Amino acid sequence: MSTPVEIVLIVAAVGYVLIRRMAGDVAEAKRMLLLPAILAVIGLSNVDESVQSATAIVFLVGTLAVSVLFGVLRGVSIRIYQQDGVAHMRYTWLTIALWVLNVGAKVGANLLLGLITGVASGGNSVMLTIGVGMLVEGVVVLARAVRTDSRIVWKKGEDGKAHTTSPFLDDLQARMTRR
Repeated sequence: MSTPVEIVLIVAAVGYVLIRRMAGDVAEAKRMLLLPAILAVIGLSNVDESVQSATAIVFLVGTLAVSVLFGVLRGVSIRIYQQDGVAHMRYTWLTIALWVLNVGAKVGANLLLGLITGVASGGNSVMLTIGVGMLVEGVVVLARAVRTDSRIVWKKGEDGKAHTTSPFLDDLQARMTRR
């Protein structure tokens, strides 16, 4: 089962992302892809021995599938706009509602699994499912952003420095926007 410290860290991280993205921010590819991937890998390594029964594995796969679905829906619900020639993104109220439903589905699935198996944990899979959902959300947002004329940023410049771009994303965008 997740420790109280892990739960607080997960809630704090998700809260930070929600607040930052509600205000609008640069659609930074590195932050949308690498960080969720790292979170998913850490989450996968945290899946414990309680996920050994067929029922627990089915629930884990099911909650991963639900997180992927919610990631796609959130990615579609995010507003992408241009500011100073650079792609920006902003969460909408629908995006927030989808986050709440996603977390509710995960908690509900863990409770149901506990009732069925008598094991009170979801195998510490919260980080895994959140990471996978955020990764899918990022892929959807970037797939939408490369179809625009806005510049895609790999890493946002700090302290007034220029943004770092990605030759791969630049090339992909050039191919996607050719008419």
